Amino acid sequence: MVSEEVLRLEDVEAGYEGVEVIRGVSLTVKRGEKVVIMGPSGSGKSTLLKVAVLLVKPSRGKVFLDGEELTSGSVDLRKARAKTGFVFQSYNLFPHMKVVDNVALPLRIVKGYSKEDARRTALELLRQVGLAGFEEKYPLQLSGGQQQRVAIARALAMDPVILFLDEPTSALDPELKAEVIDVLLDVAKRNIAMLAVTHELDFAREVADRIAVMEHGKIIEEGPASKILDSPSTERVKAFLKLIRK
Repeated sequence: MVSEEVLRLEDVEAGYEGVEVIRGVSLTVKRGEKVVIMGPSGSGKSTLLKVAVLLVKPSRGKVFLDGEELTSGSVDLRKARAKTGFVFQSYNLFPHMKVVDNVALPLRIVKGYSKEDARRTALELLRQVGLAGFEEKYPLQLSGGQQQRVAIARALAMDPVILFLDEPTSALDPELKAEVIDVLLDVAKRNIAMLAVTHELDFAREVADRIAVMEHGKIIEEGPASKILDSPSTERVKAFLKLIRK
């Protein structure tokens, strides 16, 4: 049975070396839904992404991914994480490898594809993100927007049920941000869920179905994107949005 909820966090707490960073967070992401997490620096946004796949293990609460409880202790985490894709602010591409090989690598290592099948699939994924003809280039020969599109293609190689995106456009110029947003909106049409962290209003407005605002490790307001961005209920969220609009 296919779960409508791709991700569910229940009253999760987590931290580093005894310092609590996530405090009682509950959140769901449905199949095909685009949820954006916003909030000031240090509010726990990026840590929450790591908790979602147990890269950071919660000290309390439960995490469910595609219907399986990751926190049960009986789930193969490597197999569960293979259902996800990660896209980072800094691209995390291997500079010594050609673009096509960067995308093919997880297909070979995680999915066990042959070299030929991995290359064939990687070429198709690059075509889907508008990079046909760039296959034999190296990452540093590409613009920032093109590198981020390679990173998205690599994440899609996992055939994920959900993409985790950590500030995917914050290092890019405005025109390059638009390239990446267009690709993500196209990805969303495939019924792939997204959980993204950003501090950028334009990204949130264009991409998000729903927004959760964090502060001091807690979600202080959550709702439809237009409601949060245009008429938030709490004074703290109003103040945060005013600050980042400057």
